[in-house]
Amino acid sequence: MKQSFIFLSCLLLCACSNVDKNFDKAVESTLSGGKKIAFTFELGNCLACHVIAEGDAPGNIGPELKSLPLRFKDKTQLHQFIWDATQFNPNTSMPPFGKNKILNDDEIKQLVDYLWELK
Repeated sequence: MKQSFIFLSCLLLCACSNVDKNFDKAVESTLSGGKKIAFTFELGNCLACHVIAEGDAPGNIGPELKSLPLRFKDKTQLHQFIWDATQFNPNTSMPPFGKNKILNDDEIKQLVDYLWELK
């Protein structure tokens, strides 16, 4: 009985560690997808207007993209802002990426996940 308990405990620990690894890989994949969107000219091209860590030749029209949890109450608000910034400021120079179908909802979600983690 004791050996069965130890064996089951070991199986559970192994299963949990694999779940953590798979979760970490999924998070890493989402973040790298978001970074690609932010840095790619044909996609988000955030670097055209913003300074982003590790970005080359950034623009200076918009604010530096870091510490966004201090500027937005949650990821949903940031998502809405990227979807259509004109709903927050009608005179913004930020394009309405979702409203104008520049990025789809999944791309915006990946971008939000990436930007949210920038320090």
